[in-house]
Amino acid sequence: MLREEVGGFTWPLQWECVDSEVISKRLYYGRFVLSPLRKGQGDTIGIAMRRALLGEIEGTCITRVKSEKIPHEYLYIVGIEESIQGILMNLKELILRSNLYGTREASICVKGPGHVTAQDIILPPSVEIMDTTQHIATLTERVDLFIRLRLERGRGYRMKTPNNAQEVGYPIDAVFSPILNTSHSVHFYENEQSEILFLEIWTNGSLTPKEALYEAVHKLINLFTPLLHTEEQDRNLEDNQGRVTRVTVPLFTFRDTLEKLRKNNEFEFFKYIFIDQSELPCRTYNWLKRSNIHTLLDLVNYSEKDLIKTEHFRMEDVRLLDDIVEKHLSSILENHFIMDPPNT
Repeated sequence: MLREEVGGFTWPLQWECVDSEVISKRLYYGRFVLSPLRKGQGDTIGIAMRRALLGEIEGTCITRVKSEKIPHEYLYIVGIEESIQGILMNLKELILRSNLYGTREASICVKGPGHVTAQDIILPPSVEIMDTTQHIATLTERVDLFIRLRLERGRGYRMKTPNNAQEVGYPIDAVFSPILNTSHSVHFYENEQSEILFLEIWTNGSLTPKEALYEAVHKLINLFTPLLHTEEQDRNLEDNQGRVTRVTVPLFTFRDTLEKLRKNNEFEFFKYIFIDQSELPCRTYNWLKRSNIHTLLDLVNYSEKDLIKTEHFRMEDVRLLDDIVEKHLSSILENHFIMDPPNT
């Protein structure tokens, strides 16, 4: 049944989850199928989805640690088994799920001895830790561990930057993306005209693969939606002074010469040159005929804007016609006279 639907290109496209597994608290897996697709569409969609999943999906993580009792991040503190750098590395491994925007503050306030885990972190209401058993530090004596954490939401990867005069605390490399890996594969059917796309997604648990898929689709839609409202023919660009300049692309290079012929009444010569007198490719000839262009006069009377609007317009045809018109213009200019129109 599936093969018959794909072969007949039943629309609309359908995403279907064919495999879903929670491997651990830090590893979720999902496998999805998109069908039916025409030949070549599988890679187009698969590559775009992979780029969106790896580069556009947002996540939350700790980006900075602050503590007044920690003089340097590479020191050891009496009563704490790990170095400060080791604690920062453990905090970097935390998996956070949230819908926050901007930055938030979290904190750890623990008195030893004992083990400090992610469960000891005091979080804002909009943030959740996916694995509360994550080890942070071991307090071997009766010491206090009080640190503040900055939480941020972003995308991709951001390396820590050196402190400046305004920043307090120690930065942490930020791995925002919840996507651990993704891959796609395309399978063909017997007629090699139908495709089915398989997309695999691995996440860190802060998003399920299904949530990541939906978010990636929405990201792609939001990227392309502004293009749907762009007028193809009239594009306006704003220059540095804020003035609006209309961008026009000259299709024919003979326009200036043509204007001189028009002023000298030599322009009518073109109505006696029919397009079938030139060696035109069949496709170009059919395009001109369908556009009611039978002579060179019909062609040059078309404005560039109107020519673009004709059905089956191609820039390759314009370059070919440009050479033909230039050839006839050169003949007129070399002879320096007007040919008498043939008897009709």
